[in-house]
Amino acid sequence: MSDGGMNGAEDARRHAPAAERNREPILAVLRRHLPAEGLVLEVASGTGQHAVHFAEALPGLVFQPSDPDPSARASIDAWAAASGLPNLRPALELDASGGRNWPALRAAAVLCINMIHISPWAATLGLMAGAARVLPPGGVLVLYGPYRRDGVETAPSNEAFDRSLRLRDPAWGLRRLEDVTAEAERQGLRRQEVAEMPANNLCLVFRREGG
Repeated sequence: MSDGGMNGAEDARRHAPAAERNREPILAVLRRHLPAEGLVLEVASGTGQHAVHFAEALPGLVFQPSDPDPSARASIDAWAAASGLPNLRPALELDASGGRNWPALRAAAVLCINMIHISPWAATLGLMAGAARVLPPGGVLVLYGPYRRDGVETAPSNEAFDRSLRLRDPAWGLRRLEDVTAEAERQGLRRQEVAEMPANNLCLVFRREGG
């Protein structure tokens, strides 16, 4: 990819080392579950690194990044401008917690990476409601991040991470996989896969019922 002389765009670009580390394992899951064509809405896109990487790797899909934070949207758009990818749209302002007030669009898939544990539970509820609204029957919701699981010992690194998150904001923290799944199912999203990922993370795949 060429920077195309985008010095101002380059200045706005944020870099998250974790995005570089996890993008290939996440992409492998996307290749298994996403359709060949259609719109992918990414919720809480953060720096924009994932959106660029996935749009480049999956040229048949159109990626719509979003974030509620203006500086994050500036970073996303800077990455997009520097990439020159035709299948990557400008970032939308979207707050996951307002799931029933999302922009009027139809998406073949919704993607959300590393948001659920660094946001209040209301954001997860909104994410599920919003995904159910924009996905057609058979549409896919893909989540990535650390979770607690009943009957599975939580890794010490994840326990420490959970404590640090709750110190920053008591409303944050690792969620139970079972709670997230139950809320998805209340919205008609049936779990298809729980994929083990590097650094004690999981990738969860749900499909909207009716397809």
